[in-house]
Amino acid sequence: MRSTQSTAVGRRLLRAAACALLAVIVAACGSTGPSESGKVTITFWDNNGGVRTPIYKELIKRFEQANPDIRVEYVGIPISSVQQKYDTAVAGGDTPDVGGVTTSYLANLVGQQALEPAEDWLAKSSVNGKLAPAMLEAARKASPDGKLYLVPNTSNLDVIWYLKDRLPEPPKTWDEFFAAADRLTKAPDEYGYTIRGGAGSIFQILAEMYAYSGVTEFFDASGKSTVNHPDNVEFLTKMAAIYKKNTPAADVTNDFAKMVAQFGTGKIAMMHHNLGSYNDHVKAHGADKIGAVALPVGPSGRRTIVANPVDGFAVFKNSEHKEAAWRFVEFLVSHEANSYWNEQVGQIPANTEAQADPWVSQLPHLKMAVETLEDPNTVVVSPPYHLPQFSSITKSETEPLFQKVLLGEMRPREFLDTLAQKLTDAQAEWNRAQGG
Repeated sequence: MRSTQSTAVGRRLLRAAACALLAVIVAACGSTGPSESGKVTITFWDNNGGVRTPIYKELIKRFEQANPDIRVEYVGIPISSVQQKYDTAVAGGDTPDVGGVTTSYLANLVGQQALEPAEDWLAKSSVNGKLAPAMLEAARKASPDGKLYLVPNTSNLDVIWYLKDRLPEPPKTWDEFFAAADRLTKAPDEYGYTIRGGAGSIFQILAEMYAYSGVTEFFDASGKSTVNHPDNVEFLTKMAAIYKKNTPAADVTNDFAKMVAQFGTGKIAMMHHNLGSYNDHVKAHGADKIGAVALPVGPSGRRTIVANPVDGFAVFKNSEHKEAAWRFVEFLVSHEANSYWNEQVGQIPANTEAQADPWVSQLPHLKMAVETLEDPNTVVVSPPYHLPQFSSITKSETEPLFQKVLLGEMRPREFLDTLAQKLTDAQAEWNRAQGG
């Protein structure tokens, strides 16, 4: 009898143990917290996936080694579709923990209440006081409420890249630029310039127009956009006139990748982009064969620069692992990581300790950019990044119209009047929302 009771007790214990084990397994499968190994997984969206993927893969490896309790899942998003991806993710409640974000579409995300405020986090962070004040200020200005949501990683400058063997002296004025574009075009397939007619074209043409006109504000005192200023119209007319004459016909659909690939063939003498394409040009031509110069000046003689978007990182409100997410952001903008990222890309670090690293002054194009931005005679024109509609206006709404200008299907004045009206209306709406 004792033996039977002992066997029954043993069976009950085994059943209890099995049930307990099953409960643990079920709980683990349904958990959104740490895995069995104790690791938390956070998702990171790179807002320019592809060209920067190897850089982030290396940094993620370093971060995970230093933080064994966190795993980072990398997702590369093409730059041409990143805002649409974010909008879709916000609408569906399926946002990443951390995302690469620029000031050009920051207002749109803040307007949707998608991001975590960064001010309090920064105050307690080890990088507090070590991020460039100008970049932090730009991030605050780009937000509709003037608060910090984006932690800066890098800054940039629009430049004319050129091949030194074809153009020993770069153009200092736009007259010299147009003359060089014409002179360096030779049949059957050598061209002086390549125009960005596809995705990303509007910001580049805005930077060129304001560099030419010398206009220093995007809106006048009455709130009307200055985009259709007569001098801007004059410049766009000149630029549209060299399409297919001094540029390839395929330029009408050029996005970043196509433009860089064309320049990489060696049959294009000049192209307009920013500092970020440096490594692409080095791979194609070698560091000693390429040069960079700030956008030329126009008839006013005033150097005016349209401020590039500040690129950085934001933590999304839907994140279930905010502490881990902020730890990852802190690592990315720390001295070593920020210096590594910007050296690989060839841009200006946000971390002030990284700005003092020797490689910054050793890269001629970067040294030129820093000197240009620090020149007291340089006037920086701030785009209206604070407008939630700014990114959509300058991308999906007007990129197809710019292509019509190049194809001769729309007059430059009509195009700029349309763009100016959209910006004026958006600014008026924003003023009303602010109680103005």
